Amino acid sequence: MNISNSIRKLTRLFIILFVILSVLLVYWQVVVANQVTANIHNGRHCLSDAAPIRGRIFDRNGVLLADSEPIAANNPNAGNLCGYQRHYFLSKYPSLAALIGYYISPLYPATGIEAAYNNYLDGQVGLTSLSNTVNQTLHLPPVGDDIYLTIDTRIQARLEYAYDHDIPFPDNDFVFKSNGGAVVVTDPHTGEILAMLSRPYYDSNRVASGDIAYVNSLQNAPGQPLLEHATQMTFVPGSIYKTVTLAAGLDSGVSSLNDQFYNNHLPGVPQAIGPVVLGSGNETETFGPSGNNISGFTSHYPVNLEYGYTHSDNIIFAQEGVKIGAKTWLDYNSRFYVGKQIPFDGLPVVASSVTPRDGSPLKVNQLGENSFGQGIDAVTPLQMSLIDNAVANDGTMMSPMLVMKIEQPDNPNTPTDTNGTVIQSFSPQVLGNPISAQTASTIRDAMNSVVRCGSGHYISNLTPLDPMTWRSPYEIIGKTGTGQVGPSLRVGAQAWMITQAPYTDPAHRLTIVGLSVNAGEGGAVIGPIVTDVYNYIFSTIPEWKIATPPQSADAAVLASQDSQFCLSTGMLQS
Repeated sequence: MNISNSIRKLTRLFIILFVILSVLLVYWQVVVANQVTANIHNGRHCLSDAAPIRGRIFDRNGVLLADSEPIAANNPNAGNLCGYQRHYFLSKYPSLAALIGYYISPLYPATGIEAAYNNYLDGQVGLTSLSNTVNQTLHLPPVGDDIYLTIDTRIQARLEYAYDHDIPFPDNDFVFKSNGGAVVVTDPHTGEILAMLSRPYYDSNRVASGDIAYVNSLQNAPGQPLLEHATQMTFVPGSIYKTVTLAAGLDSGVSSLNDQFYNNHLPGVPQAIGPVVLGSGNETETFGPSGNNISGFTSHYPVNLEYGYTHSDNIIFAQEGVKIGAKTWLDYNSRFYVGKQIPFDGLPVVASSVTPRDGSPLKVNQLGENSFGQGIDAVTPLQMSLIDNAVANDGTMMSPMLVMKIEQPDNPNTPTDTNGTVIQSFSPQVLGNPISAQTASTIRDAMNSVVRCGSGHYISNLTPLDPMTWRSPYEIIGKTGTGQVGPSLRVGAQAWMITQAPYTDPAHRLTIVGLSVNAGEGGAVIGPIVTDVYNYIFSTIPEWKIATPPQSADAAVLASQDSQFCLSTGMLQS
């Protein structure tokens, strides 16, 4: 027997086993370490040296929105938690709940920003991960990175106040009590979201306390409070979608604001009030006279396309859409990212849609309906914000932006410490150029007419409702929308408005898109809210403050100027 040969074989076996063991150790401790750590079946999650001190979330100015604290001794749901309990500081801005999301413990899935940036907040990536490897060696809990949002809590708080106080509740045939809604305030030059409201909302701290029964009850709660209404739900847009049709017609050269439309005494030519039959064969539909929106006060014909936009005439825009054609109209929708996944910092966004779900071609009658915002149009408020921003920013559409930077905190146990090391910062990104600067300018002119002479007059109503003054000196322009969702022309309609201000001051220009679900007339519901928020921003926020407003604050002077403008342009008739 050769003992030396046996020893050599045994040595080789040990070497092979050692190599295999080393490879496995590297694989489990390095290659898939994060997956192992994140696995909810890993019991080490709740050990004192494994449960992370999760990173904090701040607004753009360092206002604390979320942090982690030791689990309260008197918490009856402590069994669902481990390590540290998440705490949210949202009492003044509860509508941020769905956007920021919630985190209960490693045993349950997170939502919103908490989910999208989980690896950073838990300290599982980059330099922070290396530091936490040392922490764990020393039996210290991992420490997560801090997230800074583009949200300005000053604007958010004012938006919350305006939404609760400035909607005129039922007192006529045009406004109804709402069960939800969304508002998005954006800097169109950068795409930064400055405020985002989602109603109804939920109690973030009750969720974070581990109250799983409460979380389960929210799944089927009225109004779907767990969903971010601006990004995760679609709605019938109504007449705000005439803006897309106008953009497609103007930018393609098919239309101009001076296109002429006649009354029903001149059949065979473009109609203002109808009836007019669009399509041919089995794909025909008669539009009008119902829904023309102008016959009650219009005394002279023809009227032009700008007049139809100003007073939200469905019959005119049905014909415009068909004249543009489905191919071109859909092309411009695609340019605005309709039907596409809008990139939004890793957050879930439902794609808007204007085409049949079964993939069939858009029929002529559907195109006519879609062109004035009914038919099969279904859009998110974020989608309408993109469109509004492109018009406000001379045709350049910026990617919506919610996260400004990620920091590795120098002292995570001190809530006021906001001077960490920046490990990643985010810059504005151009998403596309769907229309030319000239087209954007022309649309803004039409939006100005809407507010001064047409369906957006609630922005400049001379009879204010307490507690707010509706008149604004900051040149607000916009387009109203009343998306019909039932058999009635008013009851249950989705109340919309897309807006910009100031009209003649691009440097300060912001956009606000507002929706109130089932609230009725868009201008009457959303107009007072956006006016309040614009007035607050431009008179109070230092970065946006306008020392000398572009318009007089004297209501009588403005009324006289509006009257002269509307009569001279033909947007109102004597």
